[in-house]
Amino acid sequence: MRARRWRWACVALAVLTGAGLIWTRDGVGGAAAQLQPAGGAAVEPIVPLPAEPWLDEARVALGERLFHDTRLSGSGTLSCASCHDLASNGASAAALDIGDGGDRLGVNTPTVFNVAYSYRLGWEGRFRDAARHAAALIENPRIMGASLPTVVERLRADDAFAAAFRSAYGRTIDAANVVDALVEFERSLATPNAPFDRWLKGEADMLSEVEFEGYQLFKSTGCSSCHQGIAVGANLFQRQGVFRPLVPPPPDIVRVPGLRNVAATAPYFHDGSAATLAEAVHRMARAQLNASLSDEEVDKLVAFLGTLTGEYRGVPVRPAP
Repeated sequence: MRARRWRWACVALAVLTGAGLIWTRDGVGGAAAQLQPAGGAAVEPIVPLPAEPWLDEARVALGERLFHDTRLSGSGTLSCASCHDLASNGASAAALDIGDGGDRLGVNTPTVFNVAYSYRLGWEGRFRDAARHAAALIENPRIMGASLPTVVERLRADDAFAAAFRSAYGRTIDAANVVDALVEFERSLATPNAPFDRWLKGEADMLSEVEFEGYQLFKSTGCSSCHQGIAVGANLFQRQGVFRPLVPPPPDIVRVPGLRNVAATAPYFHDGSAATLAEAVHRMARAQLNASLSDEEVDKLVAFLGTLTGEYRGVPVRPAP
């Protein structure tokens, strides 16, 4: 009877912690018990990236060209790709990038990878709509420093570009289809095939023992309370510095960043003040969870976070040079 109660207690614990159990003939406990995804990711707080959505290839191609086009900036010297390097981490290595006016931006540039899975955009989550966000970045004098009418005028002067837009949209270039093409391209910037996604889908050998222990710490310490779902975050707001100061405000309230590819997106926090992922984990644990982690625990968490690194166009996401 006691053994039966123990098994049911373990099942209940597995449900509460989001872990699936694989049963052995020895029951649960000791070396005979292994935690693995049980029949998929349904019981885990993190969800694998879904299949790519249907996208209009012609519009994606136009959006990619626009993403790298300096005509979208007021000075004609910056493109979206100037701060969002798609050949590395979808952001940059700078704590604060330089805007079109030559001044440092107010916040660290977040990665553009997997942006389609963020329910709000920007560190303060001011934008729910991707189109409005793209337009605001173009017209922000501290970022791209242009205006959509000016951008449209420049692009219309390019006969080949104008013809491509007519083919894709059935009309000449205008502000709406410029923004739409950019958004369509952003929707394509998913980074699938992360080792952790493959583990969630049943490939048990994709995590090492240390990485698996890091994932258990991620859940038991409370990290997964805010970092969960498809983007491993990016779906709620949180006060920064709950128990101890984290980053000097403003803002006090931030959109919880997603953690996909986080091992490749240093520096961290909205001011770029954490140079390494280990430093960021230490600081986050103390400030947000009131937890003092040992170096060994941090190493395990960092090992797990490394398994969230996916691939863009078949190439693993890597840190910016």
